[in-house]
Formats: sequence, structure tokens, C-alpha cells
Amino acid sequence: MLITHHAHSEFLIETAQGFRILTDPFDDHVGYPMHDVACDAVTVSHGHGDHSYLAKAKGYQVVADHAGKITLATGVTVTAVPCFHDDVQGVKRGPNLISIIEADGLRVAHFGDLGAWDEDLAAQLEGLDIALIPVGGFYTIDADSAARLAARIRPRILIPMHYSTQYNASWPIAPLDRCLAALNAADAPRMPLLRVTKEDLSEHPKVIVLEENV
Repeated sequence: MLITHHAHSEFLIETAQGFRILTDPFDDHVGYPMHDVACDAVTVSHGHGDHSYLAKAKGYQVVADHAGKITLATGVTVTAVPCFHDDVQGVKRGPNLISIIEADGLRVAHFGDLGAWDEDLAAQLEGLDIALIPVGGFYTIDADSAARLAARIRPRILIPMHYSTQYNASWPIAPLDRCLAALNAADAPRMPLLRVTKEDLSEHPKVIVLEENV
């Protein structure tokens, strides 16, 4: 499996058989350069424009944007787990979906704009191999909350997302370095992409920064 971080919460996940899943495509108000992306499926955590801009996704056949399990292709499924975009049961920002993608013997979860978590939700997230977790705070959980969640569910690899950069510097979210410090991962390696198999999971660091491919 190959995982590339475009920017913000947008990743491209490609299975060993070449099936491509685009997560939470962002629109131009985020501030990042815009590019079309060829893909076979799209996951959408919620309807805000910085997570649901399908116009940039080219060639997809299915969109996973509702709770439940969907078969995307032979040997590729996604289970969307409902949760909230804030800490008041969605009153401020509405619902959110965590997409658990299963392919190549791996379980990869994209947490969207998770705004809060509890024990009931954590119990549904046990046994993950890779967790793509927001860490910037304000609109989502912050790095401290992400660290507590990771300690509870123990993913094999944590990849942070949804933090402040030069492109969204006016947003009230924390920068990556501050988030890494809170995660006790200031020395986390930075990689252009992650190439991972079920067999080599244990060889990878617990926290990995995927450089934004803008």
C-alpha cells in the first residue's frame, strides 16, 4: 500500500492492486494549490468544502459519505463510523465520519474532522494499523486529545493531519511542530510517502509525518 498526503486532510491511498482512494478532497478556500486527482473511490467525512470537494476527483466510481460498510472493490472495503465534528454532539459543526479502509491486510482509518471522542467510540477503533488523525485543535481534537486517543486505541502508526501551515496560517489551528511536541514525537521522521505492507508494519516508527505534496 502507498499513502501520499496531498495537504490538509486529503490523502491518496493506493492498494497493491492499484485501486486508488482519495480522502476528504479540499476546495480552494483552504489556500493550498488545487490539482485534479485521478482516483477510483472517494471518502468524505462531512459536507464542509475543505473535506468534500468532489470536483477535483477524476474517474471515481463510488463515494463513501454515509455510515456503514461499503465494498469498494474486490478485497477493498470502507466502514464509516459516525461521530461528531465538535464536543457538543454536533451542535456547533455537525456530524463527522471516521472511515476505516481495509485492504492489503491493513486497517487504515481516516478520522476526518473528529471533534471529540469517548470510550464508546474508542472501542470501535481498536486494532487499527494506521490512523490519520487531526491534531490542530479548534475545529478538531488537538494534539493532546489525539495522543490520549492513540494511547487508548494503540494504532501501529499515527500520521498527523489538519494542522497549520504557510497556506492556512490565518486559521486558528496549531502548527505541526507544536503538535508533534504534544504527541511526544518531536523527532518523528518526515517522508514524501509511506510504502507499507502488513508484514513490515513493525519496522516503521510509531509516528510518521507525511510531507504535504502540494
